[in-house]
Amino acid sequence: MEHVINFFEHIESWQRSLMVAGGILFFWIIESFIPLFSFRYRKIQHAGLNIFFTITTVIVNIAFAYFIVRASVYTNEHHLGLLNIVKLPLWLYILFGLMIMDFVSSWLIHWIQHQVKWMWKFHLIHHCDTWVDTTTANRHHPGESIFRAVFTFLAVAISGATIWLIFMYQALSVLFSQFNHANISFPGWLDKTLSWVIVSPDMHKVHHHHAQPLTDTNYGNIFSWWDRIFGTYADVKDMTSLHYGIDTHPLEKENNSLSKLLKIPFEKYRPPAGDKFSNPNIKA
Repeated sequence: MEHVINFFEHIESWQRSLMVAGGILFFWIIESFIPLFSFRYRKIQHAGLNIFFTITTVIVNIAFAYFIVRASVYTNEHHLGLLNIVKLPLWLYILFGLMIMDFVSSWLIHWIQHQVKWMWKFHLIHHCDTWVDTTTANRHHPGESIFRAVFTFLAVAISGATIWLIFMYQALSVLFSQFNHANISFPGWLDKTLSWVIVSPDMHKVHHHHAQPLTDTNYGNIFSWWDRIFGTYADVKDMTSLHYGIDTHPLEKENNSLSKLLKIPFEKYRPPAGDKFSNPNIKA
C-alpha cells in the first residue's frame, strides 16, 4: 500500500495522461470482442470528436489543479475536513475518502445538472452521443468540465483529502467512467452482481437512454449505492431496447458536429420530447 501511495504522491502529468489514453485504448479494443450493440458508425471519426472534448476536459482540470491542491494543503495543515476528524486506519481512510469524492464531485454535480435547465444544456452534449462507447466517457462541454472541477474543489474542502488520495480518486474516476461507458456486454448475472457495489456497464447505459424517465436515473460513476440510497436507481431487463442519444437533439447534424455541440448550451432550452423516435444507428 505504501508503494501505491508513493506513486500517487509523485505521479507526473504525463503519467496521468498516459493512464487516460491507455484506458481508452484498452476498452476500445475490448469493445470489438464483446460489444453490446453493433453500431453503424465511423469509429475513428467518432473517437476523434470525443477525444477533442477529452482534451478540453484535461485543460480545464489543469487550470483548476492549483486551487484543488491548495485546498488539500490548507485543510490538512489546519486539520479540517471529514477525514481529519478522527484518525482512521489507512484502508478506511482511502474508502471514506473515495466515497466522499465520488459523491460530491461525481454523483451530486451530475444530479444537479439534470435538475437545473441552464446547466443541463451544457451536460446534454454528453447525452447527445448516439453511439455510446468508451470515448463517450469524457465527452463533456468545457462549461461542464468547469462545473465538475468546482465540485472537485468542494469535495476536497469537505473531505480534507490528501493530494495523493485526490490523484488516486481522479485516476479511478476516469478508468471507471471509461469502463461503464464502454460498448461491452457482460453476462447478466455478472453485471448485476457488480452493480451492487460499483457502476457496471449495463447500469450506466440505462442513463443514456434517449428519453425520460430513464435519462434521469443511474447518475453514479464509481460506487453504485448512491443511486440506490437516493432512489434514482433503475434497471432494464432487455438492454437491447435502449436507444442512445437525447430526444431533444435526435438529428446527426446536431449531435455529431463539433461546432453545433459547442453552441448548444447557448441556444434556447428544449423541453423533453418524449419517446417518439427510434435510433436508426443501432441494431441489436
